[in-house]
Amino acid sequence: MQYIRTLAIILLLTSGLARAADPVQVFACEPEWAALAQEIGGDAVAVFSATHARQDPHYIRARPSLIAAMRRADLLVCSGGGLEVGWLPVLLQKAGNPSVAVGAPGHLLAASVVELRDVPEHVDRSQGDVHPEGNPHLHLNPHNIDRVAGVLTERLQGIDPDRAQHYQARLEDFRQRWGVAIGDWERRGIRLQGLPVIVHHQAWVYLIDWLGLREVAALEPRPGIPPTASHLERLLQQVRGQGAAAILRTPYAAPEAADWLSARTGLPVLVLPYTVGGADGVNDLFALFERTLVQLESVHVQP
Repeated sequence: MQYIRTLAIILLLTSGLARAADPVQVFACEPEWAALAQEIGGDAVAVFSATHARQDPHYIRARPSLIAAMRRADLLVCSGGGLEVGWLPVLLQKAGNPSVAVGAPGHLLAASVVELRDVPEHVDRSQGDVHPEGNPHLHLNPHNIDRVAGVLTERLQGIDPDRAQHYQARLEDFRQRWGVAIGDWERRGIRLQGLPVIVHHQAWVYLIDWLGLREVAALEPRPGIPPTASHLERLLQQVRGQGAAAILRTPYAAPEAADWLSARTGLPVLVLPYTVGGADGVNDLFALFERTLVQLESVHVQP
């Protein structure tokens, strides 16, 4: 009898320790936030990314697998700013998980941490797919990544206080390495200032602002509206008149318009990674920005 009681106590204690050591379940809407959560959490987190680099994060179907992952989540990390407005509310409603509901400590939107650019004074249908809160593609300025990292750490510490020091140490290590990398990228970026580029979609606003590039035209006549033949013809004349260095597009954007303009102007099309996983070898945030810099440097006209 005593043996049975002792065994029961041991099993109870070991099961409690196992529960305490369970990883925090993180649901990331986009690969960049999945990568950041992994940087901060390490083996203390299990990260699920709802999208990958070949998917347009505006348009995702609320699949059963995403609902199941949302139900398990302790922490939700998304861009916000309306980027996921077509699918995230549906997931939250169907999952019914109070831990990651709007307003809960486990609900983190990056747009609530940084100041968004291009906030419209008013919005109507004629403007195309304009986000009322501002441009949500905020991760392409590495300083924004740093800001989100700090808040993400605080949320993990609140959810999992027993490992608070673990998260703090990983944040400090990440910030040290991230700061060194930003310094290198910004030194190299000086030579890219003023580089004239054509964009497909307004996905590059934060990158252009950070590096001081110059957007001279957009393939989409309005955000989210596919380019028409007449728009591309006008664009061709505009580019011939003022010049450009490259056409930028994401891995998930349809290539036809960029290829059409490239064939008639000789401009290179740079398919920048946009997010983690957007090109071979781009497996973390450091590689994302390094590959982006290398590609932009490849078209920069040397003085």
